[in-house]
Amino acid sequence: MDRVIVDTDTAGDDTQALALACLTDRLSVEAVTVVAGNVPFDREVENAKYTLSLVDAADRPVFEGARSPLLKEYEHAEEVHGAGGLGGDLHPETEIDSAPGFGPDVIAERCRESPGEISLLCIGPLTNLALAHAREPDLPDLVDEVWVMGGNVNCAGNVTPAAEFNFWVDPDAAHRALAAFDVTLVDWGLCQRNRLGADLFDAVESLDTDLAEFFLQVNKQARAFGDDDSVALPDGLTTALAAYPQLREELATYHVAVDEREGLTRGYTSVDVRGLTDGAERTRVVESADDEGFKAVLLGMLRDGNLDRAIPSP
Repeated sequence: MDRVIVDTDTAGDDTQALALACLTDRLSVEAVTVVAGNVPFDREVENAKYTLSLVDAADRPVFEGARSPLLKEYEHAEEVHGAGGLGGDLHPETEIDSAPGFGPDVIAERCRESPGEISLLCIGPLTNLALAHAREPDLPDLVDEVWVMGGNVNCAGNVTPAAEFNFWVDPDAAHRALAAFDVTLVDWGLCQRNRLGADLFDAVESLDTDLAEFFLQVNKQARAFGDDDSVALPDGLTTALAAYPQLREELATYHVAVDEREGLTRGYTSVDVRGLTDGAERTRVVESADDEGFKAVLLGMLRDGNLDRAIPSP
C-alpha cells in the first residue's frame, strides 16, 4: 500500500479524488494539504473535511497551506463548480479543527522523516509543492512518486486558449516543480478524452447511496456548465491512475516546461515530443487510459465504497 499526501484545492472533482484515495486499499492517505485554487480557501478546507467525514476518514489530518499563488493574481472557478465548490447548494460547516502546521512544512517534514516512502498526489495548483521544495531542497530525492493533475499537452486549455487551470493559477510554482521533480503528469487533454457522459450519470442515478447522491450534487454545476451533459473528472482520474497501474495504457517521458510569464501564454505547457530542446526528459505523461476501467472503479466506489473488486488485479 502506497503512503500518500493529497494536496488539493477541494471542489467537486477533488472531492471524488479524495474519497477514492481514502477508500481504495491501494493507497494510505496520511494527510491532506489544502492549496489556493478552485474556490475561496476556507471553503476548500471545509469541503476537504466534509468529504473525509463522508468516507469515515475524518481522522486524517487536514493542513492549511498556501492561500495564494507564489506571485500571480488569479480567479476562482466557481462558474464550473458552483458557489463554494460543491455544486452550488451545499456549504458544509464541519466544526472539525484543521491540524496544526503549515501544509508545505508538513510535506517537507514527513518526507524527510520517511525518505522514499511517501508519494504526493497533487490535484490543485502546485504552490504547496514549490514551497515545500524551497524548505527542503532535497525533497525530489525524498519523495517516492509525485503525481500531478495539470497542464494541457498539445491541446487547448480550459481557462485560456493556452493554459489549463491548475498551471494557470500558479505558473511559477508549476514551472519550478516540473524542473525539479520527476513528475507523472495527467493533463487536461487526457481528462477530456475520458469524460463521463450521460450513461455514467444514468448509472449513478440508479444507485441509492450517500456517495452517489454526493457525486450528483457536486457535479450539478459542472454538467450545466458544459453543452453535452458530460463532465471531466480530472482529479478522480489522476487518483485512479496513481492507485491502479492497470488503468495506465500509454505513457511517454518528455521534457516539459511551464511558461510562468504573465500574458497570453501564462501557464502554457511546453511538451517537447520531438526532442527539439536540450531540456531533461523527466516528466512522464500519461497519454491514454482505460476509460471503462476508470468508470468501473468510480461506480464501485459510489455503489458500495469498494473500488478494488471493480477491476481485475494487475
